[in-house]
Amino acid sequence: MSPLNHEKIYGNYLRPGQIYLLTLLRILIGWHFLYEGLAKLFNPYWTSADFLLQSKWIFSSLFKALAASPTILKIVDWLNIWGLILIGLALMFGFAEKVACWTGAIFLFLYYLATPPFSGYSYSIPQEGSYVIVNKNLIELVALLVLNVFHTSRVYGLDYFFFRKKQAPLIQK
Repeated sequence: MSPLNHEKIYGNYLRPGQIYLLTLLRILIGWHFLYEGLAKLFNPYWTSADFLLQSKWIFSSLFKALAASPTILKIVDWLNIWGLILIGLALMFGFAEKVACWTGAIFLFLYYLATPPFSGYSYSIPQEGSYVIVNKNLIELVALLVLNVFHTSRVYGLDYFFFRKKQAPLIQK
C-alpha cells in the first residue's frame, strides 16, 4: 500500500458527526460572508477606499491605485459587496460549493495581503489586536480550503440535487 493512498488509510466515508460539523462550518462561514456583504450594502457611506488606502506590504501600491480612481473604486466596492453576498448565500445553501470556497478564499487572501497582521504595522481601521502572522482572514481562508475538499453541499445542500447520481456516498452507513 502506497503511503499516499489516503483512500485506503482513511476509508471512503465520513461519519455523520464529521459531515454535520463540516456542514455547520460551511454555513457559519457563509453567514459571516453574507453579513459582511449586507452590512456594506445597507451602509450608504461604506466604501473600500479607507481599507485600500491603509494597505501595507508588497501590493500596497496596487491597492492604493485602486482607491485613487473613483471609477475603479466603484467597481471594487460593487464586486466586494455582491461577491460577499453571493459567496455567503452559496455557502449557506450549499450551492456551487467549490466555486464559493475558492472565490471566498481569494477574497480573504486579498484582504490578508492588503492589511497583513505583521508586527510593526498599525491601521486605523478596526482590528481585534496584533496576531503577528495569523488573523481571522487567514483562518477562514484555510477553513474554506478544507471545506473545498469535503463537498458537504453534496450531502446537505442544493448541490445534492445536481451531483447525487455522479458521486460515491460520503456518509458511512
